[in-house]
Order: sequence, then C-alpha cells, then structure tokens
Amino acid sequence: MFKIDDPKNNRKNVIHAFFLALAITIAEPSTVLPLMVHHFSDSVIIVGIFASLLRGGAIMVQLYAAFHAQAYKRVLPYLGKVFFFRFISWFMIGLSIYLIGDSNKPLTLFFIGLGLFFFSFSAGFGAIYFKELQAKLFSQRYRGKTMANRNIAGAIASIISGSVAGYVLQHFDAPLNYAALFMVSSLFMAIGFVTFMTIEEPVKENISIKEKSFKTFIKNATALLKSDKRLQQQIVVIFLSFAYFLSMPFVILNANSSFTLTGWMLGGFITMQMLGSILGSTFLWRRVHDYEQMLSLSFIFMIIAFLIAFFANNVYAYAIVFLLFGTSLDGFNISGMNLVIEIAPEDKRPIYTALQTNITSLGLFFPVLGGVILKFVESYTVIYLLTILLLLLGFFLSLKLTKTGTRQQDD
Repeated sequence: MFKIDDPKNNRKNVIHAFFLALAITIAEPSTVLPLMVHHFSDSVIIVGIFASLLRGGAIMVQLYAAFHAQAYKRVLPYLGKVFFFRFISWFMIGLSIYLIGDSNKPLTLFFIGLGLFFFSFSAGFGAIYFKELQAKLFSQRYRGKTMANRNIAGAIASIISGSVAGYVLQHFDAPLNYAALFMVSSLFMAIGFVTFMTIEEPVKENISIKEKSFKTFIKNATALLKSDKRLQQQIVVIFLSFAYFLSMPFVILNANSSFTLTGWMLGGFITMQMLGSILGSTFLWRRVHDYEQMLSLSFIFMIIAFLIAFFANNVYAYAIVFLLFGTSLDGFNISGMNLVIEIAPEDKRPIYTALQTNITSLGLFFPVLGGVILKFVESYTVIYLLTILLLLLGFFLSLKLTKTGTRQQDD
C-alpha cells in the first residue's frame, strides 16, 4: 500500500538530485558554460544564446506535455523516456567536442547547441512529470523538506563536481578537457536517473478528461489563466525572478577581464555557489514554509549579489557573489515549484504547472538580451543596473502576492 512521505522515496529523490547535479554542474551557466562557449566563439551574444539553450528549449513543449499528462494516472513510465533522451543529448555534446573540437569550431558549436537544446527540450516534458510526482509523493510540509534535502545533496555533489572540473580545466588543454567532462558526467547522470525510476508512484484517480484536440486544450488553458488572478500575479513575479539571467552568464567574463582566472578559481567559484546552496537550504529554506516569503527573501539575496558584483574587482568579492547566487537560486526553485502546486486543483495540476513554467521560462532568454546589450553598449554596469531594477520590481510585487490558501478567481 502506498505511503505518503515515505522516507524511501525521499532517499531516492535525494540520490537523483545528487547525481544529476554531479553531472550538470560542469555546464553551470554562470561559470563553466560561458568559458567553454567563449573558447569556440568570441561573441558575447553567442555566449548568451547558449546559456539560454541549456534551459530554454523546455518552453516549447510544456503545454503539450500537460495536455497529455492531465489524463495520466501514472507519469513515471513517461519520465523514464525523458531521462533516456537527456542522457543521450548530454553524452553527444562531449562526443562532438572530442571528435571535432578545434578543427571546425563552428561545427562543434552547432553540435554543442544541438545537444543543449535537446537536453532542455526533453526537460519540458520532465518538468511536468517531476512536479506531478512531487505533489503525489509528499505532503506540503514534507515537500519543502525533501526539496531542501535535494538542494543540499545537489550542492554537495556540485562542490565535488566543481573541484574536479577545476582540476581538469587547470591540468588539461581545451577543448579535450570539456569533452572528457561531458562524457564522464553523463554516466553519473544515468545513475541518478535509474535510481529515480525505482520510486513507488501511487495511481492518481482524480484526473481530467483529455480534450479532443490540442487546440481545444490551449483554449481551455487560456480561459483558466484569465480566470485565476493569483496565478497571473504569481507568473509575473516568477518571470521577474529570472531577471538575474540578464547578467549572470557574463559575471564570470567580467571577472576574467579583471584578473587572471585560473581553473582552480573557477572550481572555487562553483564551490562557493554550492556552499551558498547548502547554507541556504540547511539553515533557512528548510525552516520557511511560507513560500511567498521564501520568494521575497530570494529576491533580496539576488539583489545583494549583483550590488556586490557591481563593485567587485578581486577574487574574494566574486566568491561572495557566487555564494549569494547559490542561496538565492535555491530559494527561487523551491518557492516557485511549491507555489504552483499549492494553488492548483488536483485534477488541473499539470495545466497550472505548464502555464506557470511555460510563461515564466521566457525569462530563460534574458541572457540573449544581456549579450546584445553588452555587445553594443560594452558596459557591464548597464546590464547589472538593469538586472537590479527588474529584481527590485519583482521583490515589491512578491510582497503583494495573496497567500496560497486564499486563491482569488473571477466569475
């Protein structure tokens, strides 16, 4: 018989997070990824595009995934297919760098971009299934704890991964060092995927009848969005939380222009970011069950990070910046996921999740805008200031969010 808040499911949830983080930290969009792309292209616009590709491909399929998922009694079998596709995409990136590398940089960039796109594209399906599982497996209070546990495990794995990445980047020549990191990390990713697939999933009886066509589904989803003011407010605030992406991929490039950035420093910045995640999840986010408050606090930490980045000119200042990045990003992730679960009726949960994720994920393309601004203005000051202003707007709007227990709807 299924048991909600089962510690075994929690452990498998955490193990999945550990091995996934162990793998994808080597393409962290605030550190390694910008430098890797910069190796193959001098264009800051290209850096911004690739930072968006890592997660932006998911936007295209969220609503389509929800169209089908609303009628699923179990989603784990479909999530298994997503896991397999993500593994292949990640491994392909490393293989293309190894086989092509510097011999044809544009072609290598194409395959890197293709791999990143399909990796995030498949995540569009996975995000719907994953959040549905979290809602089915854990109660509201326990869900916050298991997500904090996931973040702590992921942060520890990322520190390990960051240290290894720093060593490899310091002692081996590019681009073969990037190829090795991707191919080896894909094997660790597979361990996490296989472990997660052994989770016990209950059958969901309260499901929606799938519309006859995707067009009808979109029409109904649009009507649902128009009717729920709380969902509208929440989407705007969470979209603004992505404003950090306007500058984050370029912080490491700014640091690299201020002083000589070694592989060990890069690994150290990854470690500091993950340490921020651990400290935040251990001492703060595990204790905050008011997810509106968690969202507001996350804005504050991110604003402080960019204020420091604005004046940073040495390795110690940047270390603090990445520490605050880690704390804030975890707060955004935990609060965003739980807020949509709490306001959604059970049978409409996949649709609510898709609407919020699909619309707010447009913020994943902020790096492209940041790259364009940086190319023509050639000033980190401008994109930092714009980022801070958008984050401040998001913070003030987050204070006006109604509590999840008092969702407001129009007739």
